[in-house]
Amino acid sequence: MDAAILRPLLQGHWYDALAAVLDAEITGGHTAQPAAVRARDLAAAAARILDLDAEDFAAIAGAFPDAGWREGLLAASFPADPRDPVRGALGSLVGLYELMLEVVDLRAARREPLQVVVTAHLIGEYLPQLAWESTLGHGGDPLRLGEDVGERWGSDDPTCAHSGAQRTTARRALNACSGDRAGYRAYLDRFHSRQGSALAVCALHHEATRPGERPDVGETCPLPCAWARRGTREDQRDLDARVRLALIYQESPLVALRHHAPVGHFFGVPSTAEISDAWLATWSRLSAPWPDGENPLVRGVVRGRPEPGEALPGLSTLVSVVAGRPIGPGRLVRAVGDAIAQGKEVA
Repeated sequence: MDAAILRPLLQGHWYDALAAVLDAEITGGHTAQPAAVRARDLAAAAARILDLDAEDFAAIAGAFPDAGWREGLLAASFPADPRDPVRGALGSLVGLYELMLEVVDLRAARREPLQVVVTAHLIGEYLPQLAWESTLGHGGDPLRLGEDVGERWGSDDPTCAHSGAQRTTARRALNACSGDRAGYRAYLDRFHSRQGSALAVCALHHEATRPGERPDVGETCPLPCAWARRGTREDQRDLDARVRLALIYQESPLVALRHHAPVGHFFGVPSTAEISDAWLATWSRLSAPWPDGENPLVRGVVRGRPEPGEALPGLSTLVSVVAGRPIGPGRLVRAVGDAIAQGKEVA
């Protein structure tokens, strides 16, 4: 097939279409060139990465043992086994957030508003864990969490501020990696994203802030455990502020669009204009001044690493502020695209 026909698909990041066209050529007997087979396989891998098929990232990486982008993909993956030495996004969420920021921009470039909203929703899922990573030293890894929490975490102690659902999640988090693979997978599927809400309550304790100082974002802890009071009071106030931003984003107009655009429904798919309006409203809430003057997004201590033409201007800055370190879109998906371009079939 003429490379000039395939090149626009690659340049437009239409990896799924590119894989389909190449597969049709190969299975139809029109080509059997190894370069075509490799280009098809790489395009299929890029499409799965763009879909954020994170539970299969390790398998995708295993199919390309010599690829330069392999380590980046593993860093964004969730381990398939509870005690896998490669901890991926459980060890640090930074790689996964770099990938999600890249995916938002690529989905916008492909003019896929629903996928932009879906990815924006996923960005909110683990924001509280991302805020806690600078304190815990990991992204809420259940294999290590027991070393960091204690006292009332996961207990039935009535003085704990956690809800019943949060207590269940807290207990499951402590035991998720001590059993079999099925139990661990059930934890990842049903509980890991909820772990952040439990950690958030622990961050919003009354020894760090006083009522009325900062926006009300939900349940707080009047009697914090000692492990939640690690570091100086300034450290605790900093964590409180970053977790509050995470929770404000989770309840934002942008994330709410996801709930109005169910998969398989004929109506409610958001337009680009609706996404833009929702993001402006979201940014207005995120950047509103706080009574104590310590909204970290306004103070500008941490800057993002956006690329020119960021689809949702300021999103990488928000993620960076919540993380307490600069984070921007990675180049993982595009690195796979570059590998395709280096072959003769699409060059």
